[in-house]
Amino acid sequence: MEKIVESFELYGKQYRLETGELAKQATGAVVVTQGDTTVLVTAVISKEERDYDFFPLTVDFIEKMYAVGRIPGGYLKREARPSEKGTLTARMIDRPIRPGFVDGFKREVHIVATTLVVDSINPPDTICVAGASAALMLGAAPFDGPAACVRIARNKDTHEFIVNPTFEEQENSDLELTIAGTADYISMVEAGADEIPEDVMLEAMTFGQEAIAAFCEAQQRFIDRCHVEPREWPVHVADDSIKLRIEPFLDQMSACLHDADKLSRMQNVEDLKTQIMETEFSEEERDAWKADIAAELKSLEKKAMRAMVIETGERADGRRPDEIRPLYIVPGYLPRVHGSGLFQRGQTQALSICTLGMLNEWQRLDTIDPVEGKRYMHQYNFPPYSTGEVGRMGSPKRREIGHGALAERALLPVLPNEDEFPYSIRVVSEILESNGSSSMASTCGSTLSLMDAGVPIKAPVSGIAMGLIKEGDDVVILSDIQGLEDFLGDMDFKVCGTEKGITALQMDNKAKGLSVDILARALAQAKEGRAYILNAMLEAIPEPRAELSQFAPRIETIHIPVDKIRDVIGSGGKVVRGIQEETGAQIEILEDGTIHIAAIEGPAGDAAKAMILGIVKEPEVGEEYEGEVVGIKDFGAFVKLTPSKDGLLHISRVANGRVGKVEDVLNVGDIVKVKVIEVDANSGKISLDRLDKPDAPAAPAKDSHGSGEAKDAEKRGSRPNRTPRRRHDSK
Repeated sequence: MEKIVESFELYGKQYRLETGELAKQATGAVVVTQGDTTVLVTAVISKEERDYDFFPLTVDFIEKMYAVGRIPGGYLKREARPSEKGTLTARMIDRPIRPGFVDGFKREVHIVATTLVVDSINPPDTICVAGASAALMLGAAPFDGPAACVRIARNKDTHEFIVNPTFEEQENSDLELTIAGTADYISMVEAGADEIPEDVMLEAMTFGQEAIAAFCEAQQRFIDRCHVEPREWPVHVADDSIKLRIEPFLDQMSACLHDADKLSRMQNVEDLKTQIMETEFSEEERDAWKADIAAELKSLEKKAMRAMVIETGERADGRRPDEIRPLYIVPGYLPRVHGSGLFQRGQTQALSICTLGMLNEWQRLDTIDPVEGKRYMHQYNFPPYSTGEVGRMGSPKRREIGHGALAERALLPVLPNEDEFPYSIRVVSEILESNGSSSMASTCGSTLSLMDAGVPIKAPVSGIAMGLIKEGDDVVILSDIQGLEDFLGDMDFKVCGTEKGITALQMDNKAKGLSVDILARALAQAKEGRAYILNAMLEAIPEPRAELSQFAPRIETIHIPVDKIRDVIGSGGKVVRGIQEETGAQIEILEDGTIHIAAIEGPAGDAAKAMILGIVKEPEVGEEYEGEVVGIKDFGAFVKLTPSKDGLLHISRVANGRVGKVEDVLNVGDIVKVKVIEVDANSGKISLDRLDKPDAPAAPAKDSHGSGEAKDAEKRGSRPNRTPRRRHDSK
């Protein structure tokens, strides 16, 4: 194929789609560009069909540090495992692409997005969806494209919506809405917001859908220019007899699903499935049609659950569509930790633990984004035992990273800034039991832990997961969905926010007929559910604790002149290390002279603060000090007032009366009380007067045998009665 380039401008930004030059052995390859940010997106479809009961799609987002002109950190100096942002971007590409494939397509599909250039102005993530869609369409894949993704920001000052904002534009935005889909429907939504009202969020989503349509139109122009040859892909079709043998068990499946206990219900369903397989299919058929039978049994379960909701308005656990499962809320669940909260909704249980630390304990990020790090870290763990299963535990999986990021995004807008609360904050949510909506339980539990830790959040946040059952024109919106409804329903719509508005949102949609009206209904129903949950949380803990835990560090912030930083640090850090070792406090010194002092016990922090202030203190006239004599000269003694400041106690002020030598009154190491009487404005030299002066020592007695000669000799600067040196005659 010859090189084909489609350049276009949309919403004030320049874009380009290009193919025919790079990665020509892939099924499809597209270079997609916004500004100078350039990503190569490839799609490869395997030549063999797999006997899976799911669609085998894999998406990788590869962050290359050369794209931003940096060498990777670490010993190997090579890109290793993906960063959290890289993992989230891979998920963001996967979620709108996956529903576009035709049912029954079982060949493995691998999409790889490789960053070639990142200009640190335009983010590389959203354009990858258009690149993946175009690469698949160039390969004539059985894919319902074109698809695209846009990010919508809203200017804080003008409230104007911005499509695919630059990093700088995003900084002045109170909304970050990432929305993906086709010109006809929305398939994925991610949002973080500064307590945005529901009507504004809906307006942004509507605007985003219009923008997606514009990008899909530009992508279609590019595909049309490429003259893609249509291709027939084998789509697996199960034997008709499988469905005919399984359909009669619909009523029995419905009866099995009527059970509020998750494990009991799952066991009943599995027992029925086993019975059907053993009684309706021979051993040879089970071996030959294993994946097809499993898929049809899942379809039976899905049909029974959806019919139950549509026809009766009753859910598997007996709840109404808008009913919330029973809540169990315990703030301060664990002793000694800085803050904790147990949140349980039905059979979903999350224990969140908050830990506070120094600002220098922030998380540093080695990624292609210009963001260097973050002070708030939210981590989500989903161990196998939470669903009663066995499994391997290791590094966090994509799902855990995604759920943790959602909860982090939900709570970030309500956290106090660094000046108000100079702490790094880490919250870990341990999912101990799961039956749907665990990410929302994590959000609620984390709010409890922050409040229990005494973090002065602006407002508490609650979250709820909404579902959708759509059959033709019949639509039922479900509040607080459980695992079954997520797995077999048409939508997983998570909404987090305060009483004032939305702080985070995430949606995955399987129903292609999802309208703005349905979204509006879902948002309104979610608002009611959030309010119900939030009220229950506030009954348990109405506001953040007034005091931090006795086990949390107390951090006090002071400011010193920039030119005094060197004095506090000392040569090679000797001074600041000495303060920390002596007091037990932790000290963080910033370039602008801000110093954070952290200590578990108050006296340690007070002592460290006093020592630092003593170092930078500039003595003033009239102040009194008790200092050590550190040096003696003929004209006086130098007294240490602060670790970096000495003052001169003139010989005339060391005692009452005339003093012949300073050493007659003072020695190095003596401690004296002094008062500042003068500070030279130009040189900064300090003059002192001694308080509680002693009387000067008496003068020595006169010599009765020739004192006059001694005095004369002293004036001449020579010894009395000196014997001249004998000269030797030279020979």
